[in-house]
Amino acid sequence: MNSRNNGNTAGQSTAERMQRKLRRRYAAERRFKLYGLVSILLALMFMLFLFIGIFGKGYTAFQQTQIRLTVDLASVEFPASVEDIDGFYAVDYAGLIKNALYALFPEASSRRDRRALYQLISPGAVYVLRDRIMASPEMIGKAADVWLPANDDVDMFVKGNFNTGETSTGRLDDQQAAWIRVLRENGRLEKHFNTTFFTASDSREPELAGIRGALVGSFFTLLVTLLLSFPIGVGAAIYLEEFAPRNRWTDLIEVNVNNLAAVPSIVFGLLGLAVFINFFGVPRSAPVAGGFVLTLMTLPTIIISSRAVIKAVPPSIREAALGVGASKVQMVFHHVVPQALPGMLTGTIIGMGQALGETAPLLMIGMVAFIVDIPGSILDPATVLPVQIFLWADSPERAFMERTAAAIMVLLAFLVVMNATAVYLRKRYEKKW
Repeated sequence: MNSRNNGNTAGQSTAERMQRKLRRRYAAERRFKLYGLVSILLALMFMLFLFIGIFGKGYTAFQQTQIRLTVDLASVEFPASVEDIDGFYAVDYAGLIKNALYALFPEASSRRDRRALYQLISPGAVYVLRDRIMASPEMIGKAADVWLPANDDVDMFVKGNFNTGETSTGRLDDQQAAWIRVLRENGRLEKHFNTTFFTASDSREPELAGIRGALVGSFFTLLVTLLLSFPIGVGAAIYLEEFAPRNRWTDLIEVNVNNLAAVPSIVFGLLGLAVFINFFGVPRSAPVAGGFVLTLMTLPTIIISSRAVIKAVPPSIREAALGVGASKVQMVFHHVVPQALPGMLTGTIIGMGQALGETAPLLMIGMVAFIVDIPGSILDPATVLPVQIFLWADSPERAFMERTAAAIMVLLAFLVVMNATAVYLRKRYEKKW
């Protein structure tokens, strides 16, 4: 009787211990899920703070303050034909702008007041006025209303980024602020969509600076990178996975490919400087040099991802192709590669997105230069969007800060589009085996 009770007691205690262990295990799983959820929420929160900070600083760059002046185009002599470029360039456009300003504020009679009044207009307004007149020669001989870009200090003041008390840093004084208020009340000062930001290249003046040159440079650089990295990377992956013999040399190659994916990007920049520029004489600061360097950096990503998707193709497809008489080359290129191509494209797009955001390797090959002209080919001097952001972030003018944030927004938009394209290709064409 006692032994039976002892057995029941032992059985109950064992069951209780098992229940306690199960409860602890389930509690540990719940805690693990909670930790994961908290980590995801924290990551999303920090990302949200980052995007809010960038958007809050950069959205104002998509608007530019402009001043409407009534310019007397009958007071100067213009060339008879628009074909006379030199004649149009010789016209005193600065004098026309000054006279239009002085007509609005005749009380600015002293030299100091007139100099302060003329500072409301961007130094690049003369080029804007010249281009407007050459584009619309019917304006000549009349008094025409023309919207001209305001100075960057005026733009910052209108957007509320600083007050008039910052005279110690060369900002606007009270008299200039009063003129701005008069222009606004008379409908001569407005904020317009900043087309210059998307149509112009870099400039020393913030209100005239744009990202078009950097975008074109990024396009040419990525074009060279894609044309080189995709066929070389895919070809290397096909060879290593389907044709290469299994020996110590192929093992060494695989280890090196995997290690190259973790090499800091600036090392590729040093390699490109030593090999492509100093040894082969590739033009410095040109998209072709940047494309070569980014190809070296992108190849490991493409090779690793392509090998993974080739390996994922079921062996039955290979065996069926060989069973009906196909050669090994026909089996690979007619059956395996088409099945793996969506994954290859996905890996390539991800690698290209990584290349789009790189800065360090391109700094080493000279793509940090101040480039005003928009590149016309892969051999012309150029910069890229991340380097342009780097240059603007290092500028002391406050107007460049908002343009830096706006350029980051554009870069993030391109990266999101590229990653979304990769996800779409994977979801749309990927096959489940």
